Amino acid sequence: HLCLYISQSTFTISSFRFMATNDLMMELQKDSIKLDEDSEKKVVKMLLKLLEDKNGEVQNLAVKCLGPLVGKVKEYQVETIVDTLCTNMLSDKEQLRDISSIGLKTVISELPPASTGSAMTANVCKKITAQLTGAIGKQEDVSVQLEALDILSDMLSRLGGTLYSFHSSILNCLLPQLTSPRLAVRKRAIIALGHLVLTCSGNIFSELTEHLLAELKRNESTSTTRTYIQCVAGISRQAGHRIGEHLEKIIPLIVRYCNVEDDELREYCFQAFESFVRRIFICRDRCPKEIDPHIPNVMELCLKYITFDPNYNYDNEEEEEEEMMETENREDEEQESDDEYSDDDDISWKVRRSAAKCLEAIVSSRHDLLQDFYKTLSPVLISRFKEREENVRADIFSAYISLLKQTLPIQSWLHASDASGKDDVPRTMLQKQVPNIVKALHKQLKEKSIKSRQGCFSLLTELANVLPGCLADHIPALVPGIVFSLADKSSSSNMRIDTLSFLHVLLCNHQPEVFHPHIKSLLPPVVTCIGDPFYKITSEALLVTQQLVKVIRPLDKSCTFDAKPYVKDLFPGTLKRLKAADIDQEVKERAISCMGQIICNLGDHLSTDLQPTLKIFLERLKNEITRLTTVKVLTLIASSPLKINLRPILGEGFPILASFLRKNQRALKLSTLTALDILVKNYSDSLQPAMIESVLTELPALITENDMHVSQVAIMFLTTLAKVYPSCISKISGSVLAEIFQLVHSPLLQGGALNAIIDFFQALVLTKTATMGYSELMKQLTAPIYSSGSAEASVMLHKQAYYSVAKCVAALSSACPKEVPAIVNQFIQDVKNPKSSSAVKVLAFLSLAEMGRTMNLSAQRELKTVILEAFSSPSEEVKSAASYALGNISVGNLKEYLPFMLKEIGSQPKRQYLLLHSLKEVISSSPANGLKPYVEDIWALLFKHCECTEEGTRNVVAECLGKLTLVNPSELLPRLKKQLSSGSPHARSTVVTAIKFTIADQPQPIDALLKGCIGDFLKTLQDPDLNVRRVALAMFNSAAHNKPSLIRDLLNAVLPSLYNETNVRRELIREVEMGPFKHTVDDGLDVRKAAFECMYTLLESCLDRLDIYEYLNHVEDGLKDHYDIRMLTFIMLARLSTLCPSAVLQRLERLIEPLRATCSTKVKAGSVKQEFEKQDELKRSAMRAVAALLTIPEVEKSPAMAEFSSQIRSNPEMASLFESIQKDSASLPTPESMDMS
Repeated sequence: HLCLYISQSTFTISSFRFMATNDLMMELQKDSIKLDEDSEKKVVKMLLKLLEDKNGEVQNLAVKCLGPLVGKVKEYQVETIVDTLCTNMLSDKEQLRDISSIGLKTVISELPPASTGSAMTANVCKKITAQLTGAIGKQEDVSVQLEALDILSDMLSRLGGTLYSFHSSILNCLLPQLTSPRLAVRKRAIIALGHLVLTCSGNIFSELTEHLLAELKRNESTSTTRTYIQCVAGISRQAGHRIGEHLEKIIPLIVRYCNVEDDELREYCFQAFESFVRRIFICRDRCPKEIDPHIPNVMELCLKYITFDPNYNYDNEEEEEEEMMETENREDEEQESDDEYSDDDDISWKVRRSAAKCLEAIVSSRHDLLQDFYKTLSPVLISRFKEREENVRADIFSAYISLLKQTLPIQSWLHASDASGKDDVPRTMLQKQVPNIVKALHKQLKEKSIKSRQGCFSLLTELANVLPGCLADHIPALVPGIVFSLADKSSSSNMRIDTLSFLHVLLCNHQPEVFHPHIKSLLPPVVTCIGDPFYKITSEALLVTQQLVKVIRPLDKSCTFDAKPYVKDLFPGTLKRLKAADIDQEVKERAISCMGQIICNLGDHLSTDLQPTLKIFLERLKNEITRLTTVKVLTLIASSPLKINLRPILGEGFPILASFLRKNQRALKLSTLTALDILVKNYSDSLQPAMIESVLTELPALITENDMHVSQVAIMFLTTLAKVYPSCISKISGSVLAEIFQLVHSPLLQGGALNAIIDFFQALVLTKTATMGYSELMKQLTAPIYSSGSAEASVMLHKQAYYSVAKCVAALSSACPKEVPAIVNQFIQDVKNPKSSSAVKVLAFLSLAEMGRTMNLSAQRELKTVILEAFSSPSEEVKSAASYALGNISVGNLKEYLPFMLKEIGSQPKRQYLLLHSLKEVISSSPANGLKPYVEDIWALLFKHCECTEEGTRNVVAECLGKLTLVNPSELLPRLKKQLSSGSPHARSTVVTAIKFTIADQPQPIDALLKGCIGDFLKTLQDPDLNVRRVALAMFNSAAHNKPSLIRDLLNAVLPSLYNETNVRRELIREVEMGPFKHTVDDGLDVRKAAFECMYTLLESCLDRLDIYEYLNHVEDGLKDHYDIRMLTFIMLARLSTLCPSAVLQRLERLIEPLRATCSTKVKAGSVKQEFEKQDELKRSAMRAVAALLTIPEVEKSPAMAEFSSQIRSNPEMASLFESIQKDSASLPTPESMDMS
């Protein structure tokens, strides 16, 4: 009907046509609309006619209808639309041409992407492309060319892969346009080429680069050379990973053109350099070997041209501000005479700006050159802070800020141990340059230009973060600028916010004394900002005020500065904001925090104002939005050394706090427990028993294994109560204790929560409460293990729970020393009693171990024999517990037990393994001084056993050797090194494993010595013995994971040996006959697995030292290896997709093949169930790697990936697997790195 209506109204009133077309658009946008063939024809015909309507609005609406129409009609109708639009684009009527090109863009944006497998998209694109390349080639009408180039770019960026067969003709059509007389045509041709290089084949890419190189060498005219350089930069921005191999030829040409006297050409040269540096860097902070050799050259040019300002004399600047122009005529023939020269002709600023941007790119991608930057680049940049062009100055600031960001110490566990030493050099160099920076900036802080001031403050903020305290001597120079920006009427809101945030960083990072002389001038403008109507300024000002309060009167040191005069400035402004109810949430919270700080630091100066203000806090405590902040503030005030009087609000406040423990908000519970803890400690005299009880009733629900941290804080609070209010403890007996015992018996208990429980039990036993004496608590602790039906009950307890119970037993015993002999005796009897279950014996030994570690149990004569007898117990658990006990009891009395243990190790070969475990406990837990007298004996004994054939024993020996070496590294490490030349492979493997145990993730005295000799131990990676190589890889992996600094500088020497171990060795594969079957055994598998694990660890810790392409070669081999190794390399590939996307993109075609092979493998029909499960897990892992690859930006432009994606979609089994992987990854948090150590 609509079509009929529109066709009838075609020749009548345009407003009817408008309304009808609008209705048609509404209809087409509904999903429910279905058109039959006849209607399709009519609608299409009608719309195409309306595109030629005389009324512009009707035309616009008709174009909007095309989008929804594409998805609703058959393919041949879309082709009709496209044909008509292409023909109209060549029309003489400008309006029709414009509307048709908009139409084509609309149609292209609505075509389904190629990955959905729709054939329509491919056919339609081919139709359009043929027409467009024709239109571009004709060069008759520039506007047609421009539109055609625009549409082609659109198509290439969205659907480049579908036009694969046309790439060659598109290239041939675009290249001539680079010499078009119209610059706009050249520009759009460059954009189109940029989109083309993303999806084109290697041959076409090479053809394009060869053409550009040839033209750059010819240098026909400066104008075309500019275009070709822009084109190279454009390609590099879009597909930097592909241009790397051609850089060797490109860069020297561009360097040559930098020296041509043409400012625009120079600007483009620097833009090209910047695009190389930015786009070709492979990892997060590293550009690759292709551009490495050119960096010094490029930097030199940047530093030369960042000062390039031939028409301005900076020396006369101060004397004659007006007569700024002094032209240096370097080349007279190119310059007009002075009087004709105007400042508008000067475009040298563009060269300076592009040089600054290029420097920023280099700085942000080359952390390893930091020292060089501070030597050469930093002084030049500082000298250019005086740049006269505002935009250029902003870029210079930006480059310097990048340099400062690179200098920030890296906060991560990986580099914690490396931080000392190497990273300090650049920071020391920066420290020396701080006076120059301040000198260059402080005048600009008072300039009119807001942009410049903001730049200065951003730079100074970064500087104060990198070197806390570095501006201490320069505060007098900076304060006037800060005050000026805060008080200046013309300052924008952002200007004030930036100034305040700089002031905040400054106050946080410097000592309070340096500000005291300036408080008088700083405080008034900040207080004025608190009253500012714009909430963001108020919020920032409150943050600064809070910091100022700490500066005016620091509580952690004595201070002569008199703070009293300033209270009248600080208090009223903050109070006004605290009272206001209608203000922004952030301002509310910061006003509460700020007032809390004022009361905490200056409460004794508030006199009558204090109590009304505390009453406001009580109101805020009742409000759901502000309660959390208020709880934190009350904690702050309660812990103030000024002993602020909070008593008037405690009566009403305490029950409110108690009720918060019931709330579902975890942060609120934790903060409330901390607040209650401090209130009980500091205000115990003013709390009523009823108040305490209201809190106690809430505690049992908080003690649960579901949230160990809340449990820990709740138990710490209970400990405080037990110490401060012993009387109230009788009230908690039932429920709270039951929960705590439940927690002790939980397998999840460890660390902080366990220590909190131990402290609590010790405090509890000392309260001497009748029902909670030593024997009562012991009974409840050990009840589940001693309970009558021991077999069933003990099954319920996890191994970890025995250790927890034993620690609590030891803690109670140390609090009640009188009870010790009896309880030790009881445990010995338990162990001797043949009727005791193994669970009871295990607990007895573990408890003796925990007690023996801190007490001397030598009075118990039977202990030694009891333990040695237990070594022949049938239960492995009992043996292990006895071994642990012997070790720990020895720690408490080395003199008596250690010689006995060493004698036993020498004389009892059957018990050797368990005795060595005991020795390991002694070495791990004893203080170094206590062990020193015995080191020689232990060392000699261990070396007797280091060639033992049993690998388990060798590992314990190695751990003992490693930990013993830490006692006296300077003497023992060289001895270990000497043993490397030992003839026996077993001895070598023990020594190398011992080194693994000397490496910890915390800094240790041995580190410096290890760094010097770890290279010798790593030489065992080339050992002829397979097992030695395997343990060498394990040691290397441990170093790479725990202390990368040890091996970073040795990687060049070590990597070839590591990569060598990833290869499959045919000579290590043998066939074993098992009955009628033959089974293949690969003896080299463990070593290969260890090598790939090392490679994975290096990704996390030493990425910047790897040649990623070489690395990828071995990953690629691993993708075709054994099941275990493929599983590993799939995970590595997923990690690489995030860390080095461009390198992976470059190798995509080679990496996809093994993934495709794995995903499409079929298991033989008669295989066992395990084989099916194994294959299924392998496919899932491969599909996870595919999902990770698909997250790389621009990966969809790769033809190989597009083909594989459509294969996955078309295969039901693969498609469902892929969907389930995506669902899994959506529900998981971001994938953390896997720990391979």
